[in-house]
Amino acid sequence: MSDQFLPYDAPLPPRSDDDEPGGPPAPAEPLAQVPADDPFAAWPQAESGAVVEDRPEPGQAIQHSAGEIEIPDGYSVIEGSPIGKRRSVAVVVSRFNGNLTNRMLRRAIDALEDAGVAPDAVTIVPVPGAFELPLAALALAKTRNYACIVALGAIVRGETPHFDYVAAEAASGLQLAGIETGVPVAFGVLTVETVAQGEARIDRAADAVASALEMADVFAQLRTTSRG
Repeated sequence: MSDQFLPYDAPLPPRSDDDEPGGPPAPAEPLAQVPADDPFAAWPQAESGAVVEDRPEPGQAIQHSAGEIEIPDGYSVIEGSPIGKRRSVAVVVSRFNGNLTNRMLRRAIDALEDAGVAPDAVTIVPVPGAFELPLAALALAKTRNYACIVALGAIVRGETPHFDYVAAEAASGLQLAGIETGVPVAFGVLTVETVAQGEARIDRAADAVASALEMADVFAQLRTTSRG
């Protein structure tokens, strides 16, 4: 019998008793018909193919675990407080999606005032969009004139992958600005599916202010400790 390649769904040619020792082979099982649009439809499905984690029902929020860190006695602890007295703060804010970012900026200013940051100690830098936030934050941090930077923006998912690229670059770029300069950069950028979701999260601006001031206080304590 000659060796030649046959289509995987072609019928097998007839065989004689002399093709293999031991008598005639057992009849071959018919191959499953494979749909043209799904070449793997006939493959056995693994049990691990089941869904591991279901997405929440529409309108159901994903809750984070509550609670505070409990540190046992006897350990040295350096913990910051979101206080703003005698601190200079820069706020970088995106003009894109201004209906959201304007409100975030006002909320951030209120939070800064509540924390004791004087208005003349706050510098506000508007930029075109969230993609430009990291560059502005890096430039401000390099001046060494600010204890911390607060970055505010809003990215709403559209019909193209543009959302994913901008969100990823904004997050990694802002983190890099803080790592390269040693100046805390707080991530106050909303990444939401709809404008309504963004409107419900305006207070994230205040959270970003608190995070920035807390980290600035931690860094100040570390500098004091290193000098001692």
